[in-house]
Amino acid sequence: MRAGRPDRADRADGPARPVRAGRPDRADNIDHPGRTAALVILSIVLTAINLRSAVSSVGALLPDIQQSLHIVPSLVGVLTALPVLVFALVGPLAPRLERRWGLAAVSSVGIIMMAAGTLLRPFAGEAVAFFVASLAAYSGCAIVNVLLPAIVQRQFPHRVGTLTALYSTAVAVGVAAASAFSVPLAEQSEFVWRAGLGVWALPMIVAAIVWLIVRPAGRRDRDALGAPDFGAAARLSRNAGAWATAIYFGTQGLQSYVAISWLPRFFQDEGMSASAAGALVGLLLIIAVPISLVVPSLVARISSPRAAVVVLAAAYFAGYVCLAIDGKSLALLGVVLIGVGAGAFPLALTVIGSWSPDSAETSRFSGFVQAVGYLIAAFGPVIAGIVYGGDHPAVGLLTLLLTACVIQLVAGLVMAAKVSARWRSVSV
Repeated sequence: MRAGRPDRADRADGPARPVRAGRPDRADNIDHPGRTAALVILSIVLTAINLRSAVSSVGALLPDIQQSLHIVPSLVGVLTALPVLVFALVGPLAPRLERRWGLAAVSSVGIIMMAAGTLLRPFAGEAVAFFVASLAAYSGCAIVNVLLPAIVQRQFPHRVGTLTALYSTAVAVGVAAASAFSVPLAEQSEFVWRAGLGVWALPMIVAAIVWLIVRPAGRRDRDALGAPDFGAAARLSRNAGAWATAIYFGTQGLQSYVAISWLPRFFQDEGMSASAAGALVGLLLIIAVPISLVVPSLVARISSPRAAVVVLAAAYFAGYVCLAIDGKSLALLGVVLIGVGAGAFPLALTVIGSWSPDSAETSRFSGFVQAVGYLIAAFGPVIAGIVYGGDHPAVGLLTLLLTACVIQLVAGLVMAAKVSARWRSVSV
């Protein structure tokens, strides 16, 4: 065995990555065996479940919210675009906040913002208050989005694959649950949409309480304190692997947002009922749950994510081709394939989490990738709306998705080459 090479037992979940030498980061390091480690994992999973529920619950109840709060149509477009814009603009601030205040403190504030914003939205009596509460919730989500990979990397450096699988699956579960149950919960309550939104604050509050219990009270990450490292940010902006990962993250997000937003209408235009169209999109979200559990664990056990990049892009592409051939009779097969292709999201999270053995660098990388990625993804629904207003809406929509899929494949191959080189460099 070469000097400095981690034991093979530590490589069960992925390429070996040496832990930073020197004093452990005790201010944030809560990677203890036993009860504390279990609580950390529980808090990560609970938090991940809520990362998208605040967004997807609004989409399901949007008509009722618009009518109740008298939101004009132009502002409805702003409301639907707000999450992606906040993720792109607020997310990059998370690494700077972490450097100043520490990983545990900033992530705790993010979780509290998520819970507070989601809890306050049902009490909004007018559109402005609803927008402000939503902005708080989405800002908290943006911060936690960026920091979760760093939390996983720091606390479980040799279990990045397993933990990424857990929390990416939790994200998928949260999206599916909020999309499926927000409307039924609203219909069963006299408070209608307010109940359908407010109920999702409960698991957020639980996650915040668990995290605050686990976090060492009154202690900051002493290694993180300091001025923002602008040199590191500049180096990332010149890194081909960072750009490839950001484009990969953005194009998979674009396809996801377009599919969820526009495939129901596509299926209805193909002759399906609204309920059947909604059920197909719900199936897509359900398929994403087991895929999110499997992909990170598989990728973490191989030397390069290249094969996964190709297989997932091929699934996306084949799904779109099925819809192009016959959007009604091949709809089920197309949706299943698209659901498999959605494994690109947990794959991107795995790459982010395993980029560096240093949690501060991981958070900077995560912030860069998600900022660029969400900006790319934000254009998806806008472009889809434009092409769907043309003479051949179905052709335009599928062309957009196929184009994004091809770009995702090219970016993914570059990403795979760069990340494989990094994995090899820290495994010897």
